[in-house]
Amino acid sequence: MDKAQSIKERAALSSAAASALLTIGKFVAGLSSGSLALLSEAGHNFADTGVTLLTYYAVRISGKPADEEHNYGHAKVETLTALAETAFLFTLAIFILFEAIRRLHERVEIDANILAFGILVISIVVDVARSIILSRIVRETKSDALAADALHFGSDIVGSCFALLGLIAARFGYPQGDALAALAVAVFIAAVGYRLGRRAVDSLIDAAPKGLARDVRAVATNVPGVIEVDDVRLRPAGAEVLGDIEISVSRTLPLEKVTAIKDAVSAAIAAARPDVKLTVTTTPVALDNESILERVLLIAAKRRASVHNIIVQQVAGRTSLSFDVEVDGSMPLGHAHAIVSGLESDAHKELGPRIEVETHIEPLEPRALPGRDAPEDVRKAIAAALIKSAAGKIVAIHKVRVRQTPGGLIVNYHCRADAALTVDQVHNAVDEVEDLVKAEFPTILHIIGHAEPLH
Repeated sequence: MDKAQSIKERAALSSAAASALLTIGKFVAGLSSGSLALLSEAGHNFADTGVTLLTYYAVRISGKPADEEHNYGHAKVETLTALAETAFLFTLAIFILFEAIRRLHERVEIDANILAFGILVISIVVDVARSIILSRIVRETKSDALAADALHFGSDIVGSCFALLGLIAARFGYPQGDALAALAVAVFIAAVGYRLGRRAVDSLIDAAPKGLARDVRAVATNVPGVIEVDDVRLRPAGAEVLGDIEISVSRTLPLEKVTAIKDAVSAAIAAARPDVKLTVTTTPVALDNESILERVLLIAAKRRASVHNIIVQQVAGRTSLSFDVEVDGSMPLGHAHAIVSGLESDAHKELGPRIEVETHIEPLEPRALPGRDAPEDVRKAIAAALIKSAAGKIVAIHKVRVRQTPGGLIVNYHCRADAALTVDQVHNAVDEVEDLVKAEFPTILHIIGHAEPLH
């Protein structure tokens, strides 16, 4: 059991014990004095005792974790208990109201004795103390049931004060003051019941705390990568507020980046409102500043196709687009053509029917080849050829590895280049080296050069 749950249960039990003792004291004092206001308060405290026992039960149930039947936990049990307390209060208020009206038309002897005064004073002191304590616990635990008890015990103070005034009036020869005090107690109990019932109903119909959706929306909007907050749905669940938030993100973002944005939104909301637990969902949207390259890569990603050598040209006022599509080299041409035709069709839908789209089918290089290290003399010979063929822009050939595969030799090497050179310049220089070495060693299937900046 966590600390908050333990505090809630102890508070509920303490309240039940205090209500039971006050009920007995007020009932005895009410019978001895004949005060309706005091007997009304005894009935009020009797209801309190029953309700606080229900509160204790509700607090224990609400502390259970979520299960297959209650995916959001059991916090609503506390709300149902608060609603039951509302029903008790209204029933008690109606009974006191009718009895007070009857007494106003009858002369009733009131014995405003010391016991009655003493019990009311003790009751006021006890209710002040437990109302303050419960209010502090409610702020810490956000318990609906304990919030109902705190509000209720606060009302008990006012009710006891009314009963005290009625006894004072009777003491000075005005017995109808007791009935008037009972009327005031009934009205006050009804008002408290209304406030309590409204809060419980709001929780049961999932009314979000006022202004919370606006605050959550503002926090999420300020997270980098969030284009817009489309929707926020919140529902109270005991000490927490649950729900979901839907945000718009750029459709060109990779999945890892989208996940990072969702995590950032969750963290920002948790930092601003720790009591709010939201599920973040994303909607990909097109941005006005998307490049044609980004849009083509997105089209290919949706079809799980590998494309490269994307070239965009403006010719006579029209856009011309071409790119290479890699497919399995053993795939029949008819199947491969259907794949690229689908890509071309998507490109026309995305970029407009007037765009020219040309594709080139290229066999996908094997991704998994059995292999073994080539003999050392072969590796040294190829390393020497790489060093000899390196143009002036490529230096420091190192980490040369040569593997034998059924398709031919696979060569990997590292080299260095001036950090100020462009990627295009370095790539062309590496290609020149590779072409020269392949011409010297026809059995080479592929050369992979990794360029690093000069320090």
